[in-house]
Amino acid sequence: MRTFDYRNMPQRLLTPEIVGMLTEIHEHKGRQDLFLEANQDELRTLMDVAMVQSTGSSNRIEGIYTSDKRLEELVRQKAEPHNRSEQEIAGYREVLATIHESYDHMVPRPGVILQLHRDLYSYSNGAVGGVYKNADNMIIETDREGHQHARFIPVPAFQTKEAMEVLSSEFMDALRVSSVDPLILISLFILDFLCIHPFNDGNGRMSRLLTLLLFYRAGYIVGKYISLEMLIEKTKDTYYEALQSSSIGWHEGQNDYGPFVKYYLGILIKAYHEFESRVKYLVTRKVSKSERIRLLFDETLGKMTKRDIMDRFPDISETTIERTLSELLKQGYIEKTGRGRATGYVKIEN
Repeated sequence: MRTFDYRNMPQRLLTPEIVGMLTEIHEHKGRQDLFLEANQDELRTLMDVAMVQSTGSSNRIEGIYTSDKRLEELVRQKAEPHNRSEQEIAGYREVLATIHESYDHMVPRPGVILQLHRDLYSYSNGAVGGVYKNADNMIIETDREGHQHARFIPVPAFQTKEAMEVLSSEFMDALRVSSVDPLILISLFILDFLCIHPFNDGNGRMSRLLTLLLFYRAGYIVGKYISLEMLIEKTKDTYYEALQSSSIGWHEGQNDYGPFVKYYLGILIKAYHEFESRVKYLVTRKVSKSERIRLLFDETLGKMTKRDIMDRFPDISETTIERTLSELLKQGYIEKTGRGRATGYVKIEN
């Protein structure tokens, strides 16, 4: 069975690029507490919106959908789930809320991971939640012609329990005694969890929930206010490419964790950039909502959709965004590209 060298192998990942990314994240973390102490009221809005975005994005990555209206009702517990998709969405909300409230008391041992998986399916029928897979599984990839083939074959079912116990033990031991940055160890843990693929269903969503849990426990709580799941959804192709690159040779212990580590660190950096930017706008109430949207175009290269703007400014209504876009179009400040769902807006460079 595969072993996990979390004490020596991570040292080989400390390339100048990764060290630079770690340094930037540490700088953001240093400012994190200042933002949290100074802007308690404003942060509640960000946290409420991030809960909805995280729940929706993590499920959409796995092909689980509902309408925006139903999603918000389910996350805010103003409605009961009507079908299987909504049951799984409600379950994700429950686990996410538990992690937000109790991460300090949740050590990522196998028992806790099984409990979280159980709660992920707490609204669903059947006994799929809270138990390891009972049959071998594989990660399937579909090409452009619609043909399917196995991209990765995870740990067989009969080895899963032992693999999870060893994974958790090695990870926790490394956190206690290793001089390696916890952010690297967390990225390795998530990659190894995905390669074990311990459950019949829900592995992807569990990996993202565990990501939040481990980041929070390490002191990086930006995921409470900026949805890491949404950032992953927006870069889904890159995510799968990094996962595939880092899983080659995994069973033999010869895989390169680098691509996945760099992807995960990049997501955290992006989250901190958005966090600081959003808090700045929330605090600077003297700037009108229309002006904030115009300034966003000044800071952004390439196309933005209405949804991008809504995600960036959750406190601005859709009506205000539509009115501002119309005004900027009339002023010749931006131009419209595409049609229908592909409609976007680009600043006109003078």
